[in-house]
Amino acid sequence: MATYTQIIYHIVFSTKDREPVLAADRRRDLFAYIWGVLKKHECHLYRLNGVADHVHILTGLHPTVALADLVKDIKIASSAWIKDEKVFPGFSHWQDGYGAFTCCMKEKDALIEYIKNQEEHHRTTTFADEYRRLLVEAGIEFDERYFV
Repeated sequence: MATYTQIIYHIVFSTKDREPVLAADRRRDLFAYIWGVLKKHECHLYRLNGVADHVHILTGLHPTVALADLVKDIKIASSAWIKDEKVFPGFSHWQDGYGAFTCCMKEKDALIEYIKNQEEHHRTTTFADEYRRLLVEAGIEFDERYFV
């Protein structure tokens, strides 16, 4: 029997201390690099975007890939690439931890649009407020101290 799955994750993580160091002129290069990591893990990328202090990834997860391993690989590989290529001079590393939220196919198109419009969205909303909202909507308990 074959294995059939539909596992879609909305993954969110930020720069260390949410420093706004991901300059707009090089973000596309970063996103292309992350896409390469996802392809290596046989994940299907639906949308990838971000702003100066964080990244959003909407991806289908291959059934042989553990979420924690995928995020770890994305962060380690992209950190090394950023530093080796001197892409974002103020970048030290990614914040510890991440948010990962499952979604169903019915939500996929709306999430794609949401991720696509990050620049516009963050003109009025901070990353901390956005992340807090995502956690609350998902019913995830969190420690408010991490948002200070």
